[in-house]
Amino acid sequence: MEVVGERGNLAGVGHILLVLSGKGGVGKSTVSTELALALRHAGKKVGILDVDLCGPSIPQMLKVQGKGVHQCDSGWVPVFVDQDKSLSLMSIGFLLEKPDDAVVWRGPKKNALIKQFISDVTWGELDFLIVDMPPGTSDEHISTVESLRPYKPLGAVLVTTPQECTNLFSKGGGEELARHAGVPFLGCVPLDPQLTQSLEEGRDFIQEFPKSSAFPALTYIAQQILDRTSPQGS
Repeated sequence: MEVVGERGNLAGVGHILLVLSGKGGVGKSTVSTELALALRHAGKKVGILDVDLCGPSIPQMLKVQGKGVHQCDSGWVPVFVDQDKSLSLMSIGFLLEKPDDAVVWRGPKKNALIKQFISDVTWGELDFLIVDMPPGTSDEHISTVESLRPYKPLGAVLVTTPQECTNLFSKGGGEELARHAGVPFLGCVPLDPQLTQSLEEGRDFIQEFPKSSAFPALTYIAQQILDRTSPQGS
């Protein structure tokens, strides 16, 4: 007989979405951050779980670096980005003495921290929990997916660039890769200096740069996710 345990601190989370990339430096954490902001501006309550142990950059992108993580009876309390507590973040970056410190740990210690992040953060009620994964493929990915499997994640967003596919595809490689794998292609985000600026300064790109060329691409991706989670889209 299979016994299904309680959802614990994830009991109030509606949908879990993983964001991955085949390597670092392709904009994975950027997509995680902007997707969270777009969903928040669509009226959703969103959490970000930053398990990118190689480079936890999201605290800086949301201008909450240096914030302290507090504990309650149920576990760790995430850092709230806004006053109305509609966007929250938990990141290993909050546990480092210096934001730029390298995380040089063996695999078992990394996996133990990821499992603790998944089970011990008190998210409360969320519409979406976005999990920013480490780049590449590693034991941490397996550990994260196995820990989240009982909670039935909505799916995963793979962030790529045409350069990653040059041996197989030409321009439009990401779209061709999606077609080859039989998964939906959500969109293409153009490189935009305003997007880079907002991330460096910890500003809300979705709110402040609606005329940017990247704005419609990011909001379109968010809308597709909303459509897939609506009663009509499910």
